[in-house]
Amino acid sequence: MGKLTTHVLDTALGRPGAGMTIDVFAADGDARRLLGTVVTNADGRCDAPLVEGADFVIGQYELVFYAGDYFFTAGLGLPAPNFLDRVVVRFGVSDATADYHVPLLVSPWAYTTYRGS
Repeated sequence: MGKLTTHVLDTALGRPGAGMTIDVFAADGDARRLLGTVVTNADGRCDAPLVEGADFVIGQYELVFYAGDYFFTAGLGLPAPNFLDRVVVRFGVSDATADYHVPLLVSPWAYTTYRGS
C-alpha cells in the first residue's frame, strides 16, 4: 500500500520548517474533506505518513501549509498582511500503491513543490 508524506524546508532561514501546521484534505471538485491536521517536527517532517493504507486512494488531495503563521512565529518582522499566508498544494494520486512525497520549499516571498521520492 502507498502513502503520502511531506517535508518543509525554510529557504529564508536555511533550516527545516519545524513547527509548521499542515491541513490534509481529500478533494473532489470544489468539495474538500479534512483528513487531519499535523505539525512538522524539528526536521520539518511529520512523525507519520499523512495518509496511508486503505485510506490512501486514487483521487485528488490538498495540503494547506500555514506558512504565514510559521514565519510570524519566526519573528522576521514581515509587513502585514503577509505576501504568502496559506500555501495550498492540490495534486492527484493516480496509483494508490505508490509512495507520494510532496515537499515544500518556502520563504516569505516564494515557494516551490514537486513530487519527491
